Amino acid sequence: MARDTGPWSRIARPGHDRARIRAWSLALDGKVAVVTGGTSGIGLAVVEGMAAEGVHVVVAARGGDRAREVAGRVAEEHGVQTLPVTCDVATAEGCQALTDAVVERFGGCDLLVNNAGAGSNETILDAPDERWQSFWDLHVMAAVRLARSLVPTMIARGGGVVLHNASICAVQPLGYEPVYNTTKAALMMFSKNLANEVIGSGVRVNCVNPGLVLTPDWVRTATDLTADEGGDWQGYLDRIARDNAPIGRFAQPQEVADLMVFLCSDRASYVVGSTTYVDGGWLKTV
Repeated sequence: MARDTGPWSRIARPGHDRARIRAWSLALDGKVAVVTGGTSGIGLAVVEGMAAEGVHVVVAARGGDRAREVAGRVAEEHGVQTLPVTCDVATAEGCQALTDAVVERFGGCDLLVNNAGAGSNETILDAPDERWQSFWDLHVMAAVRLARSLVPTMIARGGGVVLHNASICAVQPLGYEPVYNTTKAALMMFSKNLANEVIGSGVRVNCVNPGLVLTPDWVRTATDLTADEGGDWQGYLDRIARDNAPIGRFAQPQEVADLMVFLCSDRASYVVGSTTYVDGGWLKTV
């Protein structure tokens, strides 16, 4: 089945030299990527973006039915191999189950996108230990455990890329989610340390800090908050965008995913230990 050629195909216009367009290829065809939280939002967009580049994709998520649906559809649309894995990467058992499935099916992986995460809403004085621990396990320990188990397979395959999806809140915190802010900042620091440790083995590690992205979580939150006022969730999100992002709108998940797919390619071969912002100008520092 013919495949879309991915993000770079969008620059093609009638009359362009085909050789010039091919020169922009990300050369990811045939690689194996593991994407956690791969069934919705940014994770789903990354799965689709990888598959469009010819990457075989492991779709990891807690919801097995949804993972199987996404994996089946992506395989059919793009002609790549996919593997749905039902697991909770916030647990050691879930990370091990994911690793075992990847090794059994593909012998390892070339790319790992640690995307699984969730927002929070609490105060520091009220949040119990259990809440801190649950977000620490999801945002930090999942990345630690998967690095320990999957990076060695990348090294054995000649190198690879690890990419962490953190948040602008790692450096510019929102007051209502201190647990999220803190654990995403820790993920960003972990990313830098891992990058320094494994670059000598041919594995590049980087981090992406998105700003406002129109994910299902944002829509659900806005719907709940506007339920008593007519349910104008779109108007609510438009106000948030105008108040925070100079670009004046939310990003689509694909806009973040396109950058993440690029960072996983050899086109970004000199990008090591970096954090890249995709925030529409929201970050207020230089």
